[in-house]
Amino acid sequence: MVASSVLGFPRIGANREVKKAVEAYWAGKISADDLTKASAEVKKTSWTSVKAHGVDFVPSGEFSLYDHVLDHSAAFNVIPKRYVGLGLSPLDVYFAMGRGRQADGVDVPASEMKKWFDSNYHFVVPEFSDETDFKLNFNKAVEEFKEAQAAGVTTRPVVLGPISFLVLGKASKDAKPGFQPISLLPKLLPVYKTLLADLKTAACSNFPQIMLTTYFSRLDSNISFVSKLPVAGLHIDLDRAPGQLDEVVAAVKSTNIVLSLGLVSGRNIWKTDFSAAIKLAQRAVDAVGQDRVIIATSSSLLHTPVTLASENKLTAEQKDWFSFALEKASEVSIIAAVLSGSQDAKIAAALEENKTSIAKRRKFESTSDDTVRKRVAAITPEQLELQAKHLNLPSSPLLLLALSPYAFPLLRRYQLTHDHAPSKQRRFVKLVLNLKEIETVVRFQEKIGLDLLVHGEPERNDMVQYFGEQLHGFVFTQNAWVQSYGSRYVRPPIIVSDVSRSGPMTVKWSSYAQSITKKPMKGMLTGPVTILNWSFPLQSKQLALALRDEVIDLEKAGINAIQVDEPAIREGVTPLRRADWDAYLKWAVDSFKLATAGVTDQLQTHSHFCYSDFDDIFPSIQRLDADVISIEASKSDMKLLNTFKHYGYSNQIGPGVYDIHSPRVPGDQEIKDRLKSMLDILPDSLLFVNPDCGLKTRGWKETEASLINLVAGARWAREKYT
Repeated sequence: MVASSVLGFPRIGANREVKKAVEAYWAGKISADDLTKASAEVKKTSWTSVKAHGVDFVPSGEFSLYDHVLDHSAAFNVIPKRYVGLGLSPLDVYFAMGRGRQADGVDVPASEMKKWFDSNYHFVVPEFSDETDFKLNFNKAVEEFKEAQAAGVTTRPVVLGPISFLVLGKASKDAKPGFQPISLLPKLLPVYKTLLADLKTAACSNFPQIMLTTYFSRLDSNISFVSKLPVAGLHIDLDRAPGQLDEVVAAVKSTNIVLSLGLVSGRNIWKTDFSAAIKLAQRAVDAVGQDRVIIATSSSLLHTPVTLASENKLTAEQKDWFSFALEKASEVSIIAAVLSGSQDAKIAAALEENKTSIAKRRKFESTSDDTVRKRVAAITPEQLELQAKHLNLPSSPLLLLALSPYAFPLLRRYQLTHDHAPSKQRRFVKLVLNLKEIETVVRFQEKIGLDLLVHGEPERNDMVQYFGEQLHGFVFTQNAWVQSYGSRYVRPPIIVSDVSRSGPMTVKWSSYAQSITKKPMKGMLTGPVTILNWSFPLQSKQLALALRDEVIDLEKAGINAIQVDEPAIREGVTPLRRADWDAYLKWAVDSFKLATAGVTDQLQTHSHFCYSDFDDIFPSIQRLDADVISIEASKSDMKLLNTFKHYGYSNQIGPGVYDIHSPRVPGDQEIKDRLKSMLDILPDSLLFVNPDCGLKTRGWKETEASLINLVAGARWAREKYT
């Protein structure tokens, strides 16, 4: 019999219960016990719901209050020294590692974050040294296994593997020169043995059967090695790499290894084509037999929303296209039942319904916007050339990537009390509040002495959703939230058809902001690569053309500097098969160039990147030819500075001087020290001074204090170095 499996489930709760509970704990509104109770309810609901959808192997151990890699670090005692001896509870130490802490005499920054492989999920980077003392502070796998058992569900615990744990980490500042985290593997393995032994005791069974789980790419040259490992099962991602099936089957056929086939996407929200999935899986069943095949999600469903049941505003046609986490649980169950030869009438009906849905979807896809497609087809290499341009700014100019809004609370309060007011009246009040917000933000920036200003973006809900709502080809959900990091959740737009722009999207806001100040104002756009990577996507160059039109209109409106953010540009390659990098990077760079190449030589282009390693793709960053790039640097120990030095980057650079994902305010000396590190490597003529990223997730009080310190640090640097 073919079994079914889900590799992981969203841990946020159908109504964002975990976010609400965690933030209430941070605010001192609930206790640690209350937080534990709220978490337990979400976990129980997830386990019982997945089981109720017919899944044989239900995951446990992957729930997290902040990040599963951070959980693993806390469990294995990988706690940097700066968080030890502060008089904090283990829970508060955990949160301090994730987001920093500045309260009750404790002032510690957050740990570094990076993107989880090629996704928009951020994990907290473990820090290792020769002195790392591995031990189990708690056994999360056992605790959640028992918790699920008490709820009536026998689960398959999920554990981050030892090699991945070490490779995803970094050497701590106090590590010896040349230290490599992977060298700690012999010290780490005994702790894993203890973990597994405890699981054996908890399960009252034989030694736990290990399912080696791979995803997001193909095994390639590792197939032979993996097939010889003493594991019970091997999971492969057939959503991302369906072409690897036959080679993997051939490698394991003579063994007893069970094959887990990742046929249902853990990364996207489109319904699975049952016919295509069954046809692919049948090849494995024919080769190794039903009992050695499991139908699974391609990866954890962490990257998908919880359920379609919460969506009431999608049309019936649109809703029929999609499958969220709970619906995907049903999909693996149905595919497994068909491959097992089920004669159940409900399974047969589900097959027919899926066939009809897929046919309708294909018919919709075939109807195109011919004008848009002809425009894409007409793109020539000459359109992809960028220009070098400069504004008249002082050395080490001060700029922001985006500002925290004043007006949002006013808008929310108005909406709550005037929900039934005429829509025209609501739109007028929102316009007035937005304009007031912009003026307040501009005056604040002038007051503290910033050189290149932003308008604050009060009109925007999200850096991707805002643009999607004004472009043809997108649909939006009400509750399809996905975790980005910690308690930060996003609702990715869904690209369903050809993308085009009906008119200017940002021009009126940027041009108004420029009209009320003599200082230069940046236009702020999200780039085509990021919109695509942070949506559930279809189109790419169509997005670049729509943004190109917006860039041209901004320049015509008198905006002389435009920032096209591409924080997701690294996601297409990290850290998967290098053989695939060139094609992706060429596409990404060409898309950026296409979006920004229609302007005159006088306009200055900026771009922003965050929370990833850029050393090995820096030549592609250079090829973007943006006049100014800003990159996260404060949490990664300024290591990117050596990359700039190595490659001889000649355009202007803004390495972030403080972490905006933490509520703590950086001290004046802290910023000076970072600027000194920058200016030891970079000439002052190339340096821009800015935070790590946009400030919209921060409160105003902490934002104001941080920016005042930033300006003071920059003025100090100008006096000392110019």
